[in-house]
Amino acid sequence: MNAASNSDRVVSARGLRKAYKDKLALDGASFEIPAGRIVGLIGPNGAGKTTALKAILGLIPFEGELSVLGRDPRTQRDELMNDVCFIADVAVLPRWIRVREAIEFVAGVHPRFDRARCERFLAHTQLKPKSRVRELSKGMIVQLHLALVMAIDARLLVLDEPTLGLDILYRKQFYQRLLEDYFDEDKTILITTHQVEEVEHILTDVMFIRDGRMVLEAPMDAVGERYVEVLVDAGSLEAARALKPIDERALPFGKTVMLFDGVPQPRLAAFGETRTPGLADLFVATMKGTYA
Repeated sequence: MNAASNSDRVVSARGLRKAYKDKLALDGASFEIPAGRIVGLIGPNGAGKTTALKAILGLIPFEGELSVLGRDPRTQRDELMNDVCFIADVAVLPRWIRVREAIEFVAGVHPRFDRARCERFLAHTQLKPKSRVRELSKGMIVQLHLALVMAIDARLLVLDEPTLGLDILYRKQFYQRLLEDYFDEDKTILITTHQVEEVEHILTDVMFIRDGRMVLEAPMDAVGERYVEVLVDAGSLEAARALKPIDERALPFGKTVMLFDGVPQPRLAAFGETRTPGLADLFVATMKGTYA
């Protein structure tokens, strides 16, 4: 993701550092987010995901250089937030609030909220203006959340674990509607999650964070070119290990899966069946590895 020109970068970070007492949440993190992309910031709990988001949103002081839409979030936050929308998980909607009150609240706090667009979306649902959140099913809460998000014409949409607590059906619905009804080339979406499988299919770019540092930052198509997974035949184990896989795991019936970084696929094909690794497998290998 480093090939973008300055004008194309929505976020540019260099050497971000943030400490909480004796805990280093960001440890010299550097990364860039180009415009018009859907970027997954993925890491385990405590890796620094939320701290990085708070820095981008100007919610915390930090050390290092950070530009978001050409602005410094520490000194230009009010101006920046005209072009940014931040949504945490769906549980943030108060249970006592009515549908119409939620719409009025967002309309009052975000200058780029389009009430008419929100109401058009809700017209195709079973949601009623007088209904309270506590009366809604999980699916209906997702629909309300989507309507509020998609009615904001922001250049950068930041989603922090947006589907936390929802079952797989509603998680898939949330991301699919986001992709179909919201995203376009003028918008950039940054999603933090530790549930890799649910976002893999919509991402254009991925960043893995571990212990406050970015350990992988790449477009999804480059990930497929760089990493190769091999189902290694029993007789080829030592030869395959000589090429230094970054991860290895045993399967039933004597099979072994090895993950390689930067080794040409034709060279690996001699050891067994090759395939592009799933993002979840790559994530697990990255989190326990030391190669990055």
